[in-house]
Amino acid sequence: MLNYPDIDPVAISLGPFQVHWYGLMYVIGFVAAWFLGRRRAARIGLTHDDIGDLLFYCAIGVVVGGRLGYALFYGLGQWAGDPLWILRVWDGGMSFHGGLAGVLLASWWFARKKRLAYFTLTDFVAPLVPIGLGAGRIGNFINRELPGRVTELPWGMPFPGLGPEPRHPSALYEAVLEGAVLFVVLWFVSAKPRARGLVSGLFLTLYGVFRFAVEFVRLPDAHIGFIAFGWVTMGMLLTLPMIIAGLALIAWSRSQPVDARSAP
Repeated sequence: MLNYPDIDPVAISLGPFQVHWYGLMYVIGFVAAWFLGRRRAARIGLTHDDIGDLLFYCAIGVVVGGRLGYALFYGLGQWAGDPLWILRVWDGGMSFHGGLAGVLLASWWFARKKRLAYFTLTDFVAPLVPIGLGAGRIGNFINRELPGRVTELPWGMPFPGLGPEPRHPSALYEAVLEGAVLFVVLWFVSAKPRARGLVSGLFLTLYGVFRFAVEFVRLPDAHIGFIAFGWVTMGMLLTLPMIIAGLALIAWSRSQPVDARSAP
């Protein structure tokens, strides 16, 4: 059994000014996406300045969509009791599914402005996302969020506030799968020109499968519990449509020609 690391959620504190690790993880994600996006920008006819604009739109989509999604799916009662709570993003509480919806809308707006095919842009964006996802899960771990279920595995660790039983470090599982593994697969698949929609479909499918699997060792939110059958969680319910959409998109991509605008 391992000990849960005692890390202060506040990374930097200067008087009343505080920088939280959770917020820094978002910065890491956006900086990584900016750097990687600039490397491949010319492949779809974008400039380095365009990448900055794209990430600005996506950043708004992530924060607004992620927070609204969490409030609607997981924290409606908390929001009703404390309307200003939704503004305290640094305290944690972001929904991936809401953030994804925000990014998809932002990408649609950007693709329209640049006269790009929508799936050409989403295929470009998809490999830029996983590093931010992985960093965000590390932020969850530091914030002592997303506790796992009890386990006898040697890397189990007591979760603060939930007693001495060792539990799955589910946030770290997600950091590895949704971050490192998903990035490696998408980055190398997208290294060569692919049929339009394939990379986007892979992103939806793999993320969905990874998230669905980890839900089996992650505690459901205490104020929601299981949705059905004593094992279906809200995360599973929101993720299942992603898997279906991803598989449908992969199947659709087989009828599409290789996207010339994604060529190196």
